[in-house]
Amino acid sequence: MLKARSRRKRTSIVRAPALRRRPTGPPVRRPGFIGFLGWLDQTGLWLMRSRAHFEPLQTGMRALGTAGEWAAVWTAIGLGGAATDPSRRARWLRAAAVGPAAIGVNYGVKVAVGRDRPLIEEHPPLARAPSKLSFPSAHATSSVAAATALARVAPRRRALMYCLATSICLTRPYLGMHYPSDVLAGVALGAVLGRAVPRLDEPGVEERLIDLVASRAGRDDASLDGAAAAAGQPMRSAGAGG
Repeated sequence: MLKARSRRKRTSIVRAPALRRRPTGPPVRRPGFIGFLGWLDQTGLWLMRSRAHFEPLQTGMRALGTAGEWAAVWTAIGLGGAATDPSRRARWLRAAAVGPAAIGVNYGVKVAVGRDRPLIEEHPPLARAPSKLSFPSAHATSSVAAATALARVAPRRRALMYCLATSICLTRPYLGMHYPSDVLAGVALGAVLGRAVPRLDEPGVEERLIDLVASRAGRDDASLDGAAAAAGQPMRSAGAGG
């Protein structure tokens, strides 16, 4: 009996200590002003990625993110405006190219900064990206740039343009693709690019008056030439002085 008990003691199983999992929750705040800003940035990302993820909201946010890829939705809006509004077709086409052009500028800034995309272990990203670079957000840059340009062509649609751009911007931290600071930087860059494109705004009062005077002068010259021809007099030459 004693020998049997001793054998049992010697052959007892030794259990390995349980592995500690990293506690889930918001990021830990670091000291200093820079640490505080970083904590705000990471906490904003964590809250948006871990809260309010239910259907159909999550599917809708994914759809908005897909629509903003390569500024596809903005190019479609510009081309649609060009097809249905012949009087402003050239301006619509210029505005349609702003989104894709903004993505090119955005990528140059991303390469220069070199910031990696965020990664929350317990909340992985809900979308894919063509690169690991994060700052600034290409969705935010192209959306705000295109919305600004298109709103200059159609001022009455300004609210709708910016509402769509805001929704696309919110998808980036919601889907875990960008820090909030990436989005804010993209918004600033996009606003500058959207305002920098020339010849998109409605003609001003002075420009309209000049065009009106020029058109009336042309009509007057044409009527005088027609009257002279009817009377059998030689027509005035375009360069003749009065």
